Amino acid sequence: MNVYMKTAKELSDDNLKTNVGGPFGACIVKDGKVIGKGSNHVLSNNDPTAHAEVMAIRDACKNINSYDLSGCELYTSCYPCPMCLSATIWANIKKVYYGNTKEDAARIGFRDDYIYDYIRNLNKDSKVLELECMDREETIKTFDNFMKKNDKTIY
Repeated sequence: MNVYMKTAKELSDDNLKTNVGGPFGACIVKDGKVIGKGSNHVLSNNDPTAHAEVMAIRDACKNINSYDLSGCELYTSCYPCPMCLSATIWANIKKVYYGNTKEDAARIGFRDDYIYDYIRNLNKDSKVLELECMDREETIKTFDNFMKKNDKTIY
């Protein structure tokens, strides 16, 4: 077994014992060294964003003191959900290795299909999420002021 996937699996195995969240683990590797680890802590943190991949990204960023994980690889015990895929892309990680498939996750009760369908605009059910633009004429002023800043950082 790949040494980094073994780390992700061990983190997910640990969650079976602690019940802090679902059976998911992940690690971030740069230049052959693990720089971040995470397991699902949704239940213990009362945080729906505390997925293994997000926790590993947070840990790696803290450890290298950067929001940019370019040159890193993500090893995760399961195919990332839409939120984790987005976080991975925002972190500039270009390679993800995963163990279980999203179908495997659905089989044990973790169904992300409705989110994928919503993103693809196949599910227009407002019970999933309703989006409505409001007060743009005011909020756009902050964006316009940001564009004028000389010391802005685009990330």
